[in-house]
Amino acid sequence: MEFYSYWRSSAAYRVRIALAFKGMAADMQYVHLLKDGGQQRLSAYKSLNPSQLVPTLVDGDLTLNQSLAILEYLEIKQPQPALLPADLQLALKVRAVTLDIACDIHPLNNLRVLQYLTGPLQLSEQQKLHWIQHWLQQGFQALELRLSHQAGNCCFGDMVTWADLCLIPQIYNALRFGLDMSPYPTLWRVYQYCQTLPAFIAAAPEQQPDAQ
Repeated sequence: MEFYSYWRSSAAYRVRIALAFKGMAADMQYVHLLKDGGQQRLSAYKSLNPSQLVPTLVDGDLTLNQSLAILEYLEIKQPQPALLPADLQLALKVRAVTLDIACDIHPLNNLRVLQYLTGPLQLSEQQKLHWIQHWLQQGFQALELRLSHQAGNCCFGDMVTWADLCLIPQIYNALRFGLDMSPYPTLWRVYQYCQTLPAFIAAAPEQQPDAQ
């Protein structure tokens, strides 16, 4: 397998955790989203992923974009250790929280959105920061309410699931942008616990060879 990643990409971070958690090897290929005008825009990568986003997974004749589709593929390819509960209803709840983060929260603070805000729309850095924090607060408030009655060490009890794989990178981004996490004690507890686990440590942005 080849995995195309950028060290600070939340979506790539999710998949790196899954690969480490399952002990699956992948040849890492690094796509720097800021160098050379954005290496994701270069023709070689664009031919691989027309969306010009990371991550991308290549396994034999399969080329797959979208982090959640890649997580699904890894779960089927190597079911153990599992990142989805065996119980159907619980697994669907995990998927719902995963989508809350990946579809509702993350896109609004993704790099290309932020570049558009300060580029064509000419927002100031302070206005951009207000945008980021506003949407993070909206999303985290809902997640805190949703998880406060079911989280243990992880989002769903003490089992690491896709929800944690999405939450931890999102909190990492929130901290980068100076968000106060004190209103979200459940999310913060899960974040602190996951940061002690080997797979999360290995996948952390600062541990990646392309980190700079």
